[in-house]
Amino acid sequence: MSLTVNLYYTGKNGNARKFAQEMESSGLAGKIRQEPGNEKYEYFFPMDDPETVLLIDSWTDQAAIDAHHQTSMMQELAKLREKYDLHMKIERYVSNDVPEADKKFLRK
Repeated sequence: MSLTVNLYYTGKNGNARKFAQEMESSGLAGKIRQEPGNEKYEYFFPMDDPETVLLIDSWTDQAAIDAHHQTSMMQELAKLREKYDLHMKIERYVSNDVPEADKKFLRK
């Protein structure tokens, strides 16, 4: 069972994209991807909203997320959020296996 957190970062004047770019170029996103329990840490850009960036952040369990939240990287991340004056919306999901009935709709 994985936990996935969708974080929507919204700003003005392209700041959400600048934030994501700095997370990548600074290496901070890469460090988070290397943390024990991280399964996915990827940024996406909604086609209909140029001022929002979606981060899909998946972890093996709540303990891995809790450990991540205790790292110094969270302070760096918070500074970048402040720098770009971002506001956030969050969604959390617990994954389960794809039901057999749904697999017929998947193309591999």
